[in-house]
Amino acid sequence: MKRIRGAFQAALVTAFRTLTILPVPGREAESMASALFWFPVVGLTMGWIVYGFAGAVDWAASQKWPEAAAFAALGGGVLLTRGLHLDGLSDWADSFGSLGDRERMLKIMKDSRVGVFGVLALISLCLGKWIVLVRLWQLRAGIWIVAAYVASRAAQVELAAGLPYARLEGGTARGFVEGAGLGQRIVSLGGAAVILYALFAFKGLESLALGVLVCELFGLWCMKRLGGVTGDTLGACSELVEFTVLLAAVFLH
Repeated sequence: MKRIRGAFQAALVTAFRTLTILPVPGREAESMASALFWFPVVGLTMGWIVYGFAGAVDWAASQKWPEAAAFAALGGGVLLTRGLHLDGLSDWADSFGSLGDRERMLKIMKDSRVGVFGVLALISLCLGKWIVLVRLWQLRAGIWIVAAYVASRAAQVELAAGLPYARLEGGTARGFVEGAGLGQRIVSLGGAAVILYALFAFKGLESLALGVLVCELFGLWCMKRLGGVTGDTLGACSELVEFTVLLAAVFLH
């Protein structure tokens, strides 16, 4: 029992250290894929932190400056994640814009330089997020940030566990993808569903279903063009699902 508890704790530590900058103490898991079970829980924690930070800014502005609260939510999320998923989005956008074959796209994603398509994707997404967050704050519905973080992290698990790793050589995400399977998908989606239903009732489940739909469509593209997923595509998927859930919240609220 002690050994099992230790394995669970190590997986949770790995999940937090992978997705956030939070200095979580403890040892990391031997199997990186075991951390995927905890992604929705980490997403829940991240969502509350970002929502709390943005709420504090909103309170300091006497609830009269939703633009500032939205900027705080956007910036807080970037800081909390080290911009990791935005980096993946920009790399994926550059590869997508190249219109090259599989090998060329994978090579571009590995390049540390950011191209025109990457810059355009970052500007478009961040501006779109900020506009949607402003509207949510005007509706007093900023708590939907939590739903976006939970659903987007569950989507990462769905993609990682549902598709093979695209690169022949090793990569950052290889340990997560190659060890993942049906168990991670069931636990992650089930956990996300329970969390979102508890917080938002059936509207939460609707937002999760929409996020999964975006994830599956993105996964089809990944399989067709790349033959699988990479760390960059996992990050891009997370950002796309997060934005989708936030946008849907404007209409679901």
